[in-house]
Amino acid sequence: MAEARARCWFIPPANLALALLARLPQSVLLALGAAFAWLLKPLLRKRRRIARINIDLCFPELDADARRRLVDANLRATVTGALELIRGWYAPASRLRGIADIDGLQHVRDALASGRGVLLFGGHFPHSELCGRLLGEALGQRIDIVARRNNNACVEALLDGARRRVFAEVIGKKDVRGLLRVLSRGGVVAYSADQNFTYQNAFVPFFGVQAATLTATPELARRANAVVLPFWFHRTPAGRYKLRVEPTWSNWPSGDPAADAARYMAELEKVVRAHPEQYLWVHRRFKTRPPGEADVYGKG
Repeated sequence: MAEARARCWFIPPANLALALLARLPQSVLLALGAAFAWLLKPLLRKRRRIARINIDLCFPELDADARRRLVDANLRATVTGALELIRGWYAPASRLRGIADIDGLQHVRDALASGRGVLLFGGHFPHSELCGRLLGEALGQRIDIVARRNNNACVEALLDGARRRVFAEVIGKKDVRGLLRVLSRGGVVAYSADQNFTYQNAFVPFFGVQAATLTATPELARRANAVVLPFWFHRTPAGRYKLRVEPTWSNWPSGDPAADAARYMAELEKVVRAHPEQYLWVHRRFKTRPPGEADVYGKG
């Protein structure tokens, strides 16, 4: 990684520019997100199409105009999320102070006091990493995150360096050993398993649509002797962040991997329904279909 940073000339100036951007007032950052979403709309045609298909599938009770407005709002939230990533990575702690309300932090403290690691079990939202940092700031320690590696070495060097500024460890999406190691030594890991999975999966309902969902989470927690705590968050219209850590769900895990995955999707669905524009609908969540079911995305 150090070698990649050395040959990628743009990283130092990019870090400087992003650090300046991260210091913008929250109202300005949100306004920029809305403006960029409008300006980039032609370039985001493919992602907008995916979001439209997902929202059509998941919200059949809405009329066409309401679904279109939800797609527009989701595109704004998604583009704004890129700026929130920058805020989370580069903003000094003083810039983040007072912008979040956090409920349930004691659940994390109690788990750590028992000598166990904590798996913060959430979902993919545009401001996930910013809220992870906000939780760590309130907790008084850096948390760990699971992130997908970028295929471009220079881009990955930039992203990895940015994340390591504020998180204790960045664990690769498929690095099971790394995840178990961090949890076993008492780390706090932000983790989501709500994207399309082609392995160790079960088809369970998500907004009434069968979704390929990872079933391995309870086993990972068991192997690391970690406490699983649901972790949810959203941004208010005023630009504040509401974070909530819940106690472990009752009777979870149940011993039935598919039932446990279904419970996770049901709990996530309740959270998403409260603020549907802030979920990562631009991901092809329903790419893998049950046997005999047609591709919902097609070409385009």
